[in-house]
Amino acid sequence: MRRRQLRALVKRLKDLQQMKFSSSQKLLLKLGAAKGQYPAAWRLIDVDMAESSGSSFSFRLNRQKLRDVRRREGRYLLRSNICGKEPAELWQFYIQLVEIEAAFKNLKDDLLLRPIHHQLEHRIEAHIFIAFIAYCLHVTLRARLRRVAGGLTPRAVLDKFAAIQMLDVQFPTTDGRTLILSRYTEPTTDHKLLLEQLNLSLPPQPPPRITDEGHMVH
Repeated sequence: MRRRQLRALVKRLKDLQQMKFSSSQKLLLKLGAAKGQYPAAWRLIDVDMAESSGSSFSFRLNRQKLRDVRRREGRYLLRSNICGKEPAELWQFYIQLVEIEAAFKNLKDDLLLRPIHHQLEHRIEAHIFIAFIAYCLHVTLRARLRRVAGGLTPRAVLDKFAAIQMLDVQFPTTDGRTLILSRYTEPTTDHKLLLEQLNLSLPPQPPPRITDEGHMVH
């Protein structure tokens, strides 16, 4: 993008050099328009106004600025008002801040910490506690994924496992009771592979239950 801007700006400045301006004010307006259109490239150009008439100019590429820009590409510049700290320590503070912001985002979005509709204090505390436990599991899952599948996020894994559902299959018996089988759906090949990579296993299918006149027997 910077190269395209630079080529376009150089062409624009060469066109302006061929034009005749009745005053320096009109030339400055044209140069200001070029600066506003190509701000990133303008910083790499040195423009000199003619001392005699003021209605003409010359320009050149500042190669030192271009080299400096290329050296900074792909690097972070962290500015801080904290004095007396080593750069590595300041960078660690910044990474911790990013992680804290990501934690709040996960709590509010993925783990549905908000909105809280409870009215009683102990229910609000219970809601936050469950959300915190869920976040601990979220962090544990992210740590495991980092070792075995760095490209996957906890959100992607949870969405994938959402296809596994628990169902209650009910069979009425001849004596008026109901046999209930709680079964989770069979995991697919992708599920099994992911479970194996994470060193996880699904629990055994729950034992059957039976009701007697609307009450659960066992």
